[in-house]
Amino acid sequence: MNQPVKLSQLQVRVSEAEKSAIRRAAQQAGMDMSAYVLSRVLPAHATAFQEAVAALSEATEPSFALAELNSLLASLTAAELRQAVAAAPQAELSPFSANYVAAMCETACNLRGLAAPAWTRRIEALAEPVFGSALPSLRLYLLTHSPAPFRRRNIFIDSSVGAQV
Repeated sequence: MNQPVKLSQLQVRVSEAEKSAIRRAAQQAGMDMSAYVLSRVLPAHATAFQEAVAALSEATEPSFALAELNSLLASLTAAELRQAVAAAPQAELSPFSANYVAAMCETACNLRGLAAPAWTRRIEALAEPVFGSALPSLRLYLLTHSPAPFRRRNIFIDSSVGAQV
C-alpha cells in the first residue's frame, strides 16, 4: 500500500529523560523517533485493518477486498484482533460494505471469545436482504445457515471469517 502523505505535525512535551528513553527505544527498534512513536500509538494491526477497509471502499468489485479483509481478520490472535478493530473504519463505506465489515468483525471477535467493538452496534442493518447467491433455490439454505452477525444485518452468506468458498 502507498504511504499516506504526511502534512501535519504533532508536538508532545516530554522531559529530557523521557526523550532519551524514547530515542534509545527507537534506536533499538531500528527506527527514527517519529516512526517509533507512531508504531506504538497506531499499532500495525490497526493500520492493516484500516488499510484493508480503505481498499474495500475504493474497490469496484468488493469480493477481492473482502477476501483480503477476511484473511487479515482470520490471521490475528485475540489480542491482535482486539487492537486491530478497536477503532471504527475511517473510510467511507456503502451501507452494504459497512454492514459486511461489522459482521466480519463481530464474527471474528466471537470466534476468539471477545466482545464485539462498540462501533459495530452503531451501524444500522440493511433494509433489504442481500443474498450471497443469485440462485433462488439457495435462499432457504442461506437464510438458515448464515452466521448470526450477518443475519442480523440482513446479509445471507454461506461462509464467514476464516472460511472461503
